[in-house]
Amino acid sequence: MDVSGSVPPAKEGEPAAAPADPLAYEGVWRFTVPAVEESVPQARRAVRDLLGRQGVPADRDLVYSLLLIVSELVTNSVRHAALLSPEVAVEVAIGREWVRVAVEDNHPYRPKALEADFGQTGGRGLLLVREVTRESGGVCDVEHTSTGGKVIWAALPLAAPAPRTPAV
Repeated sequence: MDVSGSVPPAKEGEPAAAPADPLAYEGVWRFTVPAVEESVPQARRAVRDLLGRQGVPADRDLVYSLLLIVSELVTNSVRHAALLSPEVAVEVAIGREWVRVAVEDNHPYRPKALEADFGQTGGRGLLLVREVTRESGGVCDVEHTSTGGKVIWAALPLAAPAPRTPAV
């Protein structure tokens, strides 16, 4: 899935494709919240309200997945990065065919999705993000920022993925 929004280059001898006019819901929005527990539901509400206000053609399952991802990522930043990052940035980028949510903090540690340990009551947030993203047909990753922190993002398609056919 190309989430860059760029137009593919033209083949030799073909005219370059002009970018399509942006749809009403397309754009990028960014806000910051304090790295405190109360910010988790605030970030979730802000993203939900943005999706509704922009008229994003997302079904209830996609919205639920996006809000779950935002909750988990903001929670991780609040719990594990607050000492080095008193604020957490949340970015929502909406394209013609996808929605990308990202959470950025100033902590340099690159987290790893933990394996499921059913005896443990926490520590599975990134595993959950990875699985929800995969089941939605999307992609997610962790990247370092130029300031030494990190951004964790997930991009989900607006159209539902094709149903999988069981192997015979």
